Amino acid sequence: MLKVAVIEDDRIVSRQLCGWVEKARPDARVDPWYSREEAERAIAQQKYDMIVLDIELGAERNAGVALIKEATRKMPVPVLVVSGMPAELYRGVMKALDAWDYLQKPVDEHDFVQTLLDILRLVQAQQQSVERLQIDPLRLPKPTWKGTRVNLPATAQRILSSIYERRLAKDSTVTYTDLFDVVMSGKNKENIRKQIAIIKAAFKEIDQDFDCIVAEPMRGYRWVDRQ
Repeated sequence: MLKVAVIEDDRIVSRQLCGWVEKARPDARVDPWYSREEAERAIAQQKYDMIVLDIELGAERNAGVALIKEATRKMPVPVLVVSGMPAELYRGVMKALDAWDYLQKPVDEHDFVQTLLDILRLVQAQQQSVERLQIDPLRLPKPTWKGTRVNLPATAQRILSSIYERRLAKDSTVTYTDLFDVVMSGKNKENIRKQIAIIKAAFKEIDQDFDCIVAEPMRGYRWVDRQ
């Protein structure tokens, strides 16, 4: 049975998130936890397939960060952060939590469900490929660059994968229209440009000279292998 923990101190929001999980995956057992202490005990005692987490729990503004770093130290688990923290701060949160994706409150049901299902699909694909040789370091679910994992949310990973996989084609440019097909929401050029900026920033944390993603004005983006 699929087991999902929802860690949210606001009980109204918690019920909403739990309901969305159950609606998306009727086969799931969803456990709501409202404080750092009870969530930490639960995660330490049992294995969850996924955790939906708020950063602020009660008076502790960074409780979620400490909770996941401690409780999942021996048993890594996919984490979806749902928080009221400003989206521009998410990169620090993602890096600290090693989270898979981030949604800012208020959360749209469609965005939440699609992100949840996407993460679960990636987890399943990862589990199925454990015994297979992974040659391409930029394929989902865990892209790496120069031996170091690139910390990206799921949406950015899908965009990166689309651009990278097209690199050997005669026309290697992935158009904005193509990229609209791989995002769940924000199907507009401004959002795509924002996601590209996120991808480039993540690579530059590893390699300051990274410049493999090239913009094609009015068309989209392409990957260029550098010597």
